[in-house]
Amino acid sequence: MPESLVNRCRSLPAESRLCILGAGFSGRRVAALAEALNISVLTTRRNPESNSRSLRFDTTRNVIPTEAELHGVTHLLSTIPPGRDQNDPVLRTLGAQLCQLPLRWVGYLSTTGVYGDTDGAWVSESDTPKPGQDRSRRRLICEQEWLHSGLPVQILRLPGIYGPGRSPLAAVRAGTLKPIHKPGQVFCRVHVDDIAAGCLHLMHCSAAGQHPAIVNICDHEPAPSHVMQRHAADLLNCNLPEIRDYADAETDMSAMARSFWAENRRVSNDLLCKTLGYSMIHPNFRSGLQHCLEEERLMESLARSAPD
Repeated sequence: MPESLVNRCRSLPAESRLCILGAGFSGRRVAALAEALNISVLTTRRNPESNSRSLRFDTTRNVIPTEAELHGVTHLLSTIPPGRDQNDPVLRTLGAQLCQLPLRWVGYLSTTGVYGDTDGAWVSESDTPKPGQDRSRRRLICEQEWLHSGLPVQILRLPGIYGPGRSPLAAVRAGTLKPIHKPGQVFCRVHVDDIAAGCLHLMHCSAAGQHPAIVNICDHEPAPSHVMQRHAADLLNCNLPEIRDYADAETDMSAMARSFWAENRRVSNDLLCKTLGYSMIHPNFRSGLQHCLEEERLMESLARSAPD
């Protein structure tokens, strides 16, 4: 966990206990930041490793943490996606138990996909969601479940997430990148560190009486994917394969890939940054990719120097 990130964040009150449901890419980063701030943290996984401190939480098999394990949780973050039945699996299996906890803040990680296609126009939290993809429609249903749960919920809408080990840098190194250009198309992104720091910031805002029901967490600069990929290649001093036109590339795409390109929007973070006072750690992909490169090289160096 970068010291610069830890130093810019404030811890929670001493008696606080944070529970993160689903310790995936984003959940692990939030947990790592919280631990670095000496916050008591509890995480769950569907199949925790034997040496892991995570609790087992498998909504498909109704395996849930006990009341004793969740005792004293004051802050909760759910990163768990919708179930196949379109309902939220956390509320289905754990909802009654959560209502008995002394929760001060509950975050639900959703997607900016609920806004649908705006043909590149800007959208904000005040715009009516118009999801075009089935996965986004299911997310919107879960958002509504959380908002009507009676818990102190805040919906956090996220765009494409990247960070160390999960960025175009890996594909550039592997030579597997196939850049595509679609006129007018942009994508919104957020670095995983801004998700972690943003969550902590919103917890403090909520405690101070600022608790909007929905908040977008994204950087300042929507951009075409091939522009970000070009920058990744430049950072690595690598050549980028020739950029293909979308019209030519579409025939080779999977249905999932085509759905990814079917929507075009610019998501505003004004509520988070201008109203709630959050300052982005990585305001654009250039800052974010530079950090990814530096952290990945540090991890590689530490791995080489570690004893066998």
